[in-house]
Amino acid sequence: MEKTELPTGRQLIALKNQVVSGFSESNWRELGAITEMLDEVNRHSRLLRSLRWNDDDYDGHALQMLKDMIDARPDNFPLILDYIGRTCPAGGEFISCTDEGARRIVFSPMVFSVPAEKPDINLLSVMMSFDPVLRPVYQTIKSAAEAAGFRCVRADDIWEDSTVIQDVFSLIFRSYVVVCDFSGRNANVFYEAGIAHVLGKHVVPITQNPDDIPFDLRHHRYAYYLNNGEGHQRLRGELEDRFRTLAKRQTQTNWA
Repeated sequence: MEKTELPTGRQLIALKNQVVSGFSESNWRELGAITEMLDEVNRHSRLLRSLRWNDDDYDGHALQMLKDMIDARPDNFPLILDYIGRTCPAGGEFISCTDEGARRIVFSPMVFSVPAEKPDINLLSVMMSFDPVLRPVYQTIKSAAEAAGFRCVRADDIWEDSTVIQDVFSLIFRSYVVVCDFSGRNANVFYEAGIAHVLGKHVVPITQNPDDIPFDLRHHRYAYYLNNGEGHQRLRGELEDRFRTLAKRQTQTNWA
């Protein structure tokens, strides 16, 4: 018999975020019935109560209940995935932040179409000029990202929409980390960094010239690099350290 694949900590947190953004008390009871844990849902001292009163501890109780359902019966995992996917589809208003305990904004965009896919805590995207001279820089970022456990994508790696900016927005929306190379004061990168900040992404600025960092962002830490072999090696090490730190935020979960 094929063994049921269990969720990683990151996948479980992503499911919790999806539930928090769209579940009602009725949804919890339906999921409880599907997973044969309706009594546990109803008897829980805080789960439904914290949802009803919008208390700060709701996120933690939702996360623990999902884990309890899967621990009780591993075959519940695909049932949970299916139910949450059907109950909380993309549409209407959207939440893009995936960080545990972070304040969230809900938005309804008028210029862009929100992708059907939910934000992916394993995705790192890069916003930079497509100038061929920067290709080695992108490869350096990609190498650092993969070493830290992230999947790295740049807008020219995909073609999902007829307009480039829609693909860029979709990529930023789905990303957990967004690297922005401000070298050359590229106006597109400025715009993309603004989108990433508003959507609650972890923005990692890099540049070949500190003067290229916009004034409003100069109080943030950034990585300075030279576009040569030695500079790429130094940049890779600095970025890998930063990416690993960000990756830990999704694994430091207290199950107690």
